[in-house]
Amino acid sequence: MFEIIAIVAIVLAIAIAIVLILAAAKPDTFSVQRGVAMKAPPERIFALINDFHQWGSWSPWEAKDPAMQRSFSGAESGRGAVYAWDGNKNVGSGRMEILDASTPSKIIIKLDFFKPFEGHNTAEFTMLPQGDATSVTWVMHGPARFMSKLMQVFLNLDTMIGKDFEAGLANLKRLTEA
Repeated sequence: MFEIIAIVAIVLAIAIAIVLILAAAKPDTFSVQRGVAMKAPPERIFALINDFHQWGSWSPWEAKDPAMQRSFSGAESGRGAVYAWDGNKNVGSGRMEILDASTPSKIIIKLDFFKPFEGHNTAEFTMLPQGDATSVTWVMHGPARFMSKLMQVFLNLDTMIGKDFEAGLANLKRLTEA
């Protein structure tokens, strides 16, 4: 019986060591990016992203918790606008602040998550005219701390976050092409 317990303990220790080594080998930063072409002028798209009050109409996270507590502060829109939220386990809590808004081509947002995990990232939206359409790119990037790296051994952040970006971009496309 002691041999079986010893073998199980050794196998478990090796498995834990492998997971820790795989986590340590992950990059120190992450980036998730999605893009789509919209048959709308960049100004129309820019206005929906640059004003946090408009995010309820297209953000993929708004529907995940209709009871989410929201607050707005700072500027009404553009640089200095702040949006904070506190919701269920699907949306957690956090805060966004627009750091730069270059009409109508780029918006840079400081994105701070508090729950369920703390994270401090940057989100960027870029709108580039291309003929009668606008190419819209949504990127989030930031540091990958060890806990994040450990999660990435089991979860694909690009797939997990990317599907929400795709849903948000599809909502923006639907609104701006109407």
